[in-house]
Amino acid sequence: MIDYLIVGCGLAGIAFGETASQHNKSILFFENNSQCSSKVAGGLYNPVILKRYSGVWRAQEQLDLLQSFYGNLETKLNTKFNFKTPVYRKLFSVEEQNDWFLATDRVGLSPFLSSKLISKKYKAIDSPYKFGEVLQSGYVDTEVLLSSYRNYLKENNLLEDDTFDYSAIEFNENHVQYKGIQARNIVFAEGYGMVDNPYFGHLPLKGTKGELLIIRAKDLDLDAIIKASVFVLPLGNDLYKVGATYSWEDKTNLPTEEAKKQLLVNSKEVLQCDFEIVEHLAGIRPTVADRKPLVGTHPKYPNLHLLNGLGTRGVMIGPDMAKQLFESIELGKPIDSSADIMRFKKIKW
Repeated sequence: MIDYLIVGCGLAGIAFGETASQHNKSILFFENNSQCSSKVAGGLYNPVILKRYSGVWRAQEQLDLLQSFYGNLETKLNTKFNFKTPVYRKLFSVEEQNDWFLATDRVGLSPFLSSKLISKKYKAIDSPYKFGEVLQSGYVDTEVLLSSYRNYLKENNLLEDDTFDYSAIEFNENHVQYKGIQARNIVFAEGYGMVDNPYFGHLPLKGTKGELLIIRAKDLDLDAIIKASVFVLPLGNDLYKVGATYSWEDKTNLPTEEAKKQLLVNSKEVLQCDFEIVEHLAGIRPTVADRKPLVGTHPKYPNLHLLNGLGTRGVMIGPDMAKQLFESIELGKPIDSSADIMRFKKIKW
C-alpha cells in the first residue's frame, strides 16, 4: 500500500512529494512531461508585487518555509539550485524614487523593501536614478531542481513515465486502486493539464502562457536580479534569463515570434549591450482568476486531492501549499480559505 500517488512532477508535485517523504510517507510519481511551465519558469521568489507595490499573499510564511524546504532538498540531492539574490528595481525618474520611499513605509512592505537606494553602476545598464532593493529575494534554478529530483526518483524506482489514466481509478472504502497499485491517496499536481482531469477539471483554472529568453551577454556583469519592464536574472557563464510575457489566449507550449519581439524591445530598454539569444522557452502557467492556488480534497472522493494554481510564484507558494494540503489530509487541519477549492461553492461536483 502506497501512501501517495502523485500525478505531475513539476514544482507542485515535488513540493508535495518531498513534504510527504519528510514525514516518512511512501510516494510514487506519474509524469508524462505534457506540461513544461515549471521547467521554463523564471524561478524568482520576491515578496513584493513591484508593479503596484503591494505585498504578496502570505509572503513571510512562504519565505521562511522555502529556505528550509529547498535547503533540505539541496542536501538530499547534493545539488545547488537555491540562490539568495537581491532584486534591484530600476527607477526611471525622481517620481519613481519618491514612490519607492513611500512604499518602504507601508505596513507589511517595510521588511521587504530597503529604504536605501542602490547606486551601484553596471557598465551595461544606465541607471541615473539608481535602484530600489528588494530584500529576502532570490531564485530557484527550476531546470536543475526538476532534473535532479527526477533523476533521484528514477534511481529509486519512484517515477512512472506514463500518462495517467483517470478511468483506471477504482475506489475502495479506505484506498484507491490504480492498475494493480493500491494507494491511500492520489494527489493531482498536473499544472495546466488539470483541464483534462474529470474530477477537478471544472474548477476555474485559466492558464496564462509565458515566454522567456536565455541570452548570452559577455559585457553584462550582474550580481543581482534586475527588474524593470522585464526581469534579467544572472545564471552564470555570461548567461541570463530574461522574461516574461503574458498571454491569455494562446494555450500552446510553442514559442512565438511575437513574444520574442516583445522581449527584445523590453530588454533593450534596460540593457545597453549586445547579446545573443541562446534559447526561447514557453509554457502555460496554471493561474486562477483570483490569483490564489487550488488546494484541497474532493468532496465526494476523499482519497483524491488537488495541488494546483500556483501561477507565477510556484517556487515560493509550492512548499507552503504542500504543507497545508498534507496537514489537512493527515491531521485534519483547515486549509487557508483563500486557497481551499471549496471557496468555489457554486460549482457542481
